Amino acid sequence: MAFRDQIISLAGMFQAGLLVRDIAREGRVSSEKAYEACLRSILITDAVNTESVYGGVESVRLGLEMVSTLYTPENKPRDMEVSQYVLGIAHLERKLMKNAAMLAKMSEGIERVKAQTEHFELTHENVVSNIASVYVDTISNLQPRIIVSGEQGYLMQPENTEKVRALLFALMRSAVLWRQKGGRRWHLLFSRAKLLKGAQSVLNEL
Repeated sequence: MAFRDQIISLAGMFQAGLLVRDIAREGRVSSEKAYEACLRSILITDAVNTESVYGGVESVRLGLEMVSTLYTPENKPRDMEVSQYVLGIAHLERKLMKNAAMLAKMSEGIERVKAQTEHFELTHENVVSNIASVYVDTISNLQPRIIVSGEQGYLMQPENTEKVRALLFALMRSAVLWRQKGGRRWHLLFSRAKLLKGAQSVLNEL
């Protein structure tokens, strides 16, 4: 069960990374359901299990498929952008967890966002903007900063900038969960065959 939880949280990481690439390259997300699941994960801080963080395993199908794509020998160079976002956040996660003041600031910010969702839908621009602001005040100050590659015309649009920041926040949320379930950054580099098999196993459940 612990390994399955690792795979689900890993899928959450790759799903958020994929959606960041979507926005940066195409100016939109490829799945609104996947996008909403990423945002939801930020606010679910007292989940009964790993699946409920995302609203069910089906909600991270896109991430599971991304893991399967990336960890097969035929993966495309473009897909490596997603992997770089995941590896970058996984590195910053260790720094974040050692920064008590930043964690407290994040927690306060998340509580503000939770209160806001009583009045707005989770994907409403006001909520996304608030999540992005918490990211800017906290995670974005960790070094090295995550650099998003893409079309500047899309990345310069304020709405897209805020979505990217919110998704990077979601990626961090999943990275924290990944470590809590026993995942380690080196697994992403040296345990690909095992992770691929795990992702395919969870996909077969769907």
